[in-house]
Amino acid sequence: MKVTDDKILKIALITSLIGIIGLIITTPTIEVKEVEIGQITRSMIDEEVAIKGVVENVQALSNGETYILTVNDGTGRIQVVIFQSAVVEIQESETPLDTFKEKHVEVIGTITEYNSKMEIILQNSNSLKIV
Repeated sequence: MKVTDDKILKIALITSLIGIIGLIITTPTIEVKEVEIGQITRSMIDEEVAIKGVVENVQALSNGETYILTVNDGTGRIQVVIFQSAVVEIQESETPLDTFKEKHVEVIGTITEYNSKMEIILQNSNSLKIV
């Protein structure tokens, strides 16, 4: 059997379509791991997680473009960092960040470490919800 450019092209297209269909089928089943704040350790740095808890404090940093929420779920406290892009999106949805204080929220973000403390970096404005 002679391998021609047409056959290679057909094989590549079929393989690509099978891969794309596989991604479409499996993507909805991928879920973010929900953890308790007390379970978060250094070994989880760079993992994407979901937490639920009560916002104890909302603090704007001196630049006014970054906010820090202190979230408590009963097992511990953690700071959630919200950078300017997400802050702008949240404020455009006409929800001031101060309204999250003392509310029960769900946060999806990436675990990081800053000054020897664990933090969660908010992914985007859709990753912070009042529940």
